[in-house]
Amino acid sequence: MANDDLIIDPWGSAQSTDYDRIIEQFGLSSMEGVSLDSPSKLHRRGIVFAHRDVDQILEAQRTGEAFGVLTGLMPSGQMHLGHSMVVEQVKWFQQHGGDVTIAVADLESQATRGVSLEKGRRVALEEYIAHYAALGLDPDQTNVYFQSTRPVVQRLGFQLGKRTNLNEFESIYGFSGETNLAHVQAPLVQVGDILHPQLDEFGGLRPVVVPVGVDQDPHLRLTRGLAAKTNWFNLRDASSRGLLVSLSVHDENAAVFGQLPNGRVDKAKVAAVFDAVVEALTDLGFSDIMSSPKQGHVHVPSATQRDKHGIRHALLSLERRLGGLGLMAPASTYHHFAVGMTGDKMSSSQPKTTLFLRDDLAAVEKKIKRAFSGGQPTVEEHRRFGGNPDIDVAYQYMMYFFEEDDNYLAEINASFRAGKLLAGEMKQLCVERATEWMSNLHEMRDQTAHLVNDFLAEDSR
Repeated sequence: MANDDLIIDPWGSAQSTDYDRIIEQFGLSSMEGVSLDSPSKLHRRGIVFAHRDVDQILEAQRTGEAFGVLTGLMPSGQMHLGHSMVVEQVKWFQQHGGDVTIAVADLESQATRGVSLEKGRRVALEEYIAHYAALGLDPDQTNVYFQSTRPVVQRLGFQLGKRTNLNEFESIYGFSGETNLAHVQAPLVQVGDILHPQLDEFGGLRPVVVPVGVDQDPHLRLTRGLAAKTNWFNLRDASSRGLLVSLSVHDENAAVFGQLPNGRVDKAKVAAVFDAVVEALTDLGFSDIMSSPKQGHVHVPSATQRDKHGIRHALLSLERRLGGLGLMAPASTYHHFAVGMTGDKMSSSQPKTTLFLRDDLAAVEKKIKRAFSGGQPTVEEHRRFGGNPDIDVAYQYMMYFFEEDDNYLAEINASFRAGKLLAGEMKQLCVERATEWMSNLHEMRDQTAHLVNDFLAEDSR
């Protein structure tokens, strides 16, 4: 790896915030130009800055088709403000038609952090799910499960594990010979977490989006790669126009695709598979289908980029009927890191610099007033040179969490830059809004406490 390459570590606390470089290096797509219906403040303000394949989710929203949302929690500590950003995005997708699955990573927490399953369950219920309810998730459209009570997650991860190796883990995660095996196993369990909502017993084949901080992208890259390696059909752009479908032959489907043990080909089986592809495409309304078993593809000249999602879904459905897994690569969205009181990434391991959702109002005020400021050292210098809201923690907290009014936010941004609004005044504004926000959250937590068990899936009650 080149010395100037960025490293993203899902378990580390020191992360790059050079988001443009992250987009370029890791092949993300910018959210700029992506049209959203009733975007949340995180979308409007560019805090959700990148994605992978979110257009398939937006297409499902547009057409009224089913789609899922998946997120997870590590039941090892307190929930802080940064975690609420994921909940806000999950809630937004839910309000736009998505069903929500939440994974409690109790096995990973036990293996990597020494948290017992019993304690993990208690923390998940009393700390995380209690706040999910208070923050407005709908229990009727949310299923929370524990890794330890859903064996299919581990089974799916184990099943897909043969399609990767330690070299790939070293490339994606930076693992080395010193890495303990619990850390090696954990990503494969997360692969099972992310992909299993597509199984028939957990909602069926549909696009699933995973909103995360960018530090979690390694898990998404691994999962997307493994899902693609299982697929029986390839879909790509034709050299002229339209789309091409071809077969991806591997051990699991060789017999179905007519590949005989002696190396010969059962032409009748191959023809039957191509006929099934044509039938699936015909059911989508295409009439200009050109099937060429000898050339190894089916060409649909009239198919456009917008047709890709529908065709891919039809091919995965066909794969399942033929005996394959039929797994769709997950979509994902990425948000900026929330900053701690020092201006670095917010972290539960630094409680004095982090706002936790159970902090009392006095602690909230005290932490904000001690937060890193983007103001000048003296009032005179601030009036003359102005402040920098881009590094001012109080302003950042209002932008990320506490202030809904974009116009007011722009107003105080300009006033701070011009030196009209002082650093202490900015902190006081943040204190007022944080106090109101936290008071409402604490009140809602009390009002929704009786709903916590309603969020649990049947296998996790």
